[in-house]
Amino acid sequence: MSVFSAASSPAPPPVSAPTQADLLDFVRRVAADAALIASLPLDPQGRTWVRLDGPGGSEAWLIGWPPGTGTGWHDHADSIGAFMTASGALKENSLAARLPSDGWRTLELTDGVDRERRLPAGQGRAFGRHHVHEVLNDSPDRHAVSVHAYHPPLPRIRRYSRSGPVLRLEQVERPEDWQ
Repeated sequence: MSVFSAASSPAPPPVSAPTQADLLDFVRRVAADAALIASLPLDPQGRTWVRLDGPGGSEAWLIGWPPGTGTGWHDHADSIGAFMTASGALKENSLAARLPSDGWRTLELTDGVDRERRLPAGQGRAFGRHHVHEVLNDSPDRHAVSVHAYHPPLPRIRRYSRSGPVLRLEQVERPEDWQ
């Protein structure tokens, strides 16, 4: 019987997941990179995007917004995130309420849950899991460019329609739907 010992190298230290503050710092730094922002091809009709390497395994995007475009109401499921306007201006409408994560199709929202933020160049925000919002470029004549980061990488996006106080789940998208 032979006995031997194999040399082992120490395990690499665990990589900690980025926080909302880490993601916000990342999008701020990227939004300040004028050459990168200028390199994004802008389409007069539809949004354009380029995937970026985010911190700590996060998913990041540089997005161009023609005048009058938006995302519609959606959330990012179990991901935290941050975004920053790099040029132009964006508007974010959001809900200041935690929604149930699953098991519903229609909700009636209570008064006082709506929030609106104007985000000119250099302004952004971080958000937690299940944050429901829509992002818009409501300029009649100017493109906007923004940087977004999510961790963990988006497992799904739930899309909603809104009519007054009624929010209705319309669709669940998964990464394979975005290819």
